[in-house]
Amino acid sequence: MKIAITGAHRAGKTTLAEELHESLPGYEYIPEPYYELEEMGYVFPETPTTDDYLTQLEHSIKRMAIKENNVIFDRCPIDLFAYIQATDEIANLQLLYAKIQSAMDEIDLLVFVPIEESDLIQCPDTELPELRLQVNEILRDLIGDFDMETIEVSGTISERLNQIKDRIVTATL
Repeated sequence: MKIAITGAHRAGKTTLAEELHESLPGYEYIPEPYYELEEMGYVFPETPTTDDYLTQLEHSIKRMAIKENNVIFDRCPIDLFAYIQATDEIANLQLLYAKIQSAMDEIDLLVFVPIEESDLIQCPDTELPELRLQVNEILRDLIGDFDMETIEVSGTISERLNQIKDRIVTATL
């Protein structure tokens, strides 16, 4: 099963993806594009631009084509599409949408990690809290546009893991 974890920054995606990876033997973990690109030498500015998000989006789309099953993706094209929408009003979103839809067809389960009402993870001013909230709302609206198996998780990391595992068991029955 290919699982993609989506959500705004500082929502707990990476922690959840890493914990899920530890609890599912045999699954490969694909880190978010930002970190993979950084390892490859891409230098991001302190405040990413639309071009930075587009670069991450292209990288994410390529990673979705991975042939292996049993993969956990930390971030996916939908996240980056939301960041592009939040930061650039003139981007050709229709062209991007078609590419994203094709990439997301590879995913069996999308896990949405929203910012919870009682915010579990604080976002200091240096981490762009307004952008975080805007992306969270865009994702909440956007996810329904993609015809795919989706779960929205909440609570502690343990509760989130159990929600995903329950969905995986249900999906395989």
